[in-house]
Amino acid sequence: MKHLSKRVLLDDATSDGRANSTWAQTRRFASHLILALTLVSLFSACSAADHASSTNAAQRSSAPLSPEAKAMKIRLTINGEPTTATLSDNPTARDFLALLPTTLKLEDHASTEKIAYLPRKLSTQSAPAGVDPEVGDIGYYAPWGNLAIYYRDFAYSPGLIRLGRIETGIEAFSVRGPLNVTIEAIRP
Repeated sequence: MKHLSKRVLLDDATSDGRANSTWAQTRRFASHLILALTLVSLFSACSAADHASSTNAAQRSSAPLSPEAKAMKIRLTINGEPTTATLSDNPTARDFLALLPTTLKLEDHASTEKIAYLPRKLSTQSAPAGVDPEVGDIGYYAPWGNLAIYYRDFAYSPGLIRLGRIETGIEAFSVRGPLNVTIEAIRP
């Protein structure tokens, strides 16, 4: 009988051990699941915040121009032929306007844009992380400190700030080789 009671005790201990082992596995699985759900929630929140931020930036850049921004017109003259552009209403574009009038030598870059280095760096206050330039865009590439005029479409560029848009005559920029351009403000 002693032998039988030992066996019962062993079976009870084994079943308790298995129960404890199963309970430990369940707790470990639950903690991993909670960690995974927390990470998914965290990444979703960051992604949503990034999306909202980029959506707000896109809405700001495509919003109708204010009366002051409409007054920020410039003339670009190449070989005696004038081209007009409207500057965006942002601190970088206003800083660029303060440099005018100026004459620059535009060099071809990547068969996509004409670039010229400015006499000084422009303000990047309130600037987006980058933009996706389109044909006709005038930009400022902050890392290099250069003006860029896009005559071909290009991909999103970190560090690029949209200064404005050429309204007429973008084809004048798609010629091979360097161009001398005089840029001046058009006063209302």
